[in-house]
Amino acid sequence: MIPPATPAGLTFRLARAAAFSAVCLGLSVTAHVLAGSSVSASSAAGGLALAFLAALAVSGRERTTAVILPVLVALQVALHLLFSFAHAASPVEMAGHAHSALLPGLGMLVTHGWAVGLTSLWLARGEAALWAMLRRLGVRLRLVLIVHADPAYASFLTPCTAEPEILRPAILRHAVSRRGPPRSVTFTSG
Repeated sequence: MIPPATPAGLTFRLARAAAFSAVCLGLSVTAHVLAGSSVSASSAAGGLALAFLAALAVSGRERTTAVILPVLVALQVALHLLFSFAHAASPVEMAGHAHSALLPGLGMLVTHGWAVGLTSLWLARGEAALWAMLRRLGVRLRLVLIVHADPAYASFLTPCTAEPEILRPAILRHAVSRRGPPRSVTFTSG
């Protein structure tokens, strides 16, 4: 049984939000530039602040794909609009585009949808791994503290030796391994 999620401290939340916003901005600026546009420093700074605030709002507990996906969709729409409106296009460039910043083409929608889906799955797996590691670390640190505790403080530490269950990859969750020798072999003399 997985213990209930406990809220993270402010330092941990700030570190998670900073890492997320840096990676988010890097990926979005790179994709925007590879698509043939440019990103100004002011729109990049605004995008970094927007990504940081969105990540800080949800970084207090372990999040699943059900929470990560809508946040990424909203953040990607906001960053796309921010970068598109901040990009000063010449009339020649505007004539070459069949869409405005508000109405992207089918290829752009598919690309954004693919990016959001893949990134949300990636982040959900990372979240599960991070929080499982932190739970295991907490159990092991508590055991060390109990063993080496000062007798005056020992009453405050309660033993908790049950480690959280090991998470298996979704692909192998229902696999049955029958590799190796049989468990018992009986011989009969006849």
